[in-house]
Amino acid sequence: MASSALHMAYKTDIVIIGAGQAGLSSAYHLQKQGLKAGKNFLILDKSPNAGGAWQYRWPSLTLSTVNRIHDLPGMSFTDVLEPETSEVKASVAVPKYYAAYESKFHLPVYRPVNVNVVCERSGRFRIETDRETFSARGLINATGTWETPVIPHYTGAELFKGQQLHTKDYQSADVFAGKHVVIVGGGISALQLLDEISKVTTTTWVTRHEPQFRDTPFSEEDGRAAVAIVEDRVRRGLVPGSVVSVTGIPLTPALRAARERGALNRLPMFSEITETGIRWADGAQQNADVILWCTGFRSSLDHLAPLQIREDNGGIVMGGRLATQVVKDPRIHLVGYGPSASTIGANRAGSAAAKELSEYLNLLYSIKYNL
Repeated sequence: MASSALHMAYKTDIVIIGAGQAGLSSAYHLQKQGLKAGKNFLILDKSPNAGGAWQYRWPSLTLSTVNRIHDLPGMSFTDVLEPETSEVKASVAVPKYYAAYESKFHLPVYRPVNVNVVCERSGRFRIETDRETFSARGLINATGTWETPVIPHYTGAELFKGQQLHTKDYQSADVFAGKHVVIVGGGISALQLLDEISKVTTTTWVTRHEPQFRDTPFSEEDGRAAVAIVEDRVRRGLVPGSVVSVTGIPLTPALRAARERGALNRLPMFSEITETGIRWADGAQQNADVILWCTGFRSSLDHLAPLQIREDNGGIVMGGRLATQVVKDPRIHLVGYGPSASTIGANRAGSAAAKELSEYLNLLYSIKYNL
């Protein structure tokens, strides 16, 4: 009979899962409180390099086209890149900034390591990865959404002989030249890709709801109002809604140009997919070579399933000052979830989570008296 190997777990106080904006912000604020990286907290990251999900974004997404990238706490983006370099690829600029940030603040990120599952073990969290196993008293989850794209199921999807892609798979509009592309979705990414693809080939744009465009600039008051609505949802245990559904879509010069050339001719959602394209409920059809699903992402939280933090409706009841604390288990904070699913929101959430979790675990007292 073969003997089973004894797997020792590396013990620490807090494990941060994810080294994107929210994870690095959380680490910065833990360190600022006096916690030591490597001793009191560890950062685990799935990606091979610094940069979070930004390193995987499509090449045409530059600093001039991306939504505003907010500075991480304690270090300006312009310390790494000059402010006038707006045409630099976001997939290059942001990873460079994050790498410099990790180096400046001596934040040792353990990568690449994939967290498979987190479970309860003797009053602590056991974090099992594809490499080592870790044990922690508290958890800050900052895994974002990039790893869990959403593609809704429609009748006939398996029959379609063309190509089906998600935003996550997009690289360049040029590969679609000569093909008819159906673009599904009404968010900012959908419109960015529609704009690019419609310049090189024919497109059909479909959405479930009529998109709401806005002519006025997106103000700080608008942002606070949108965050408040999403925060209210997660505090009630509802699945977070999209910010765009609250704020509307800014009508940029690029989108105005797209509208003038007829690319923003939105059609209602089709009812089924055929071998050669799509069909609406009234029988109308559109042949297509590609269906590009710009249908968003969901929070990457499957590794936390054994902790049973979700409600029956799929939501999570959140508490704490900025709605980062899981009410069912205050030892868990979710940053980059719900109202903190933005770069500025992630910064504030990282600060709140670091402070609240340290206090809940009584770590500041332990550090003060060297316990």
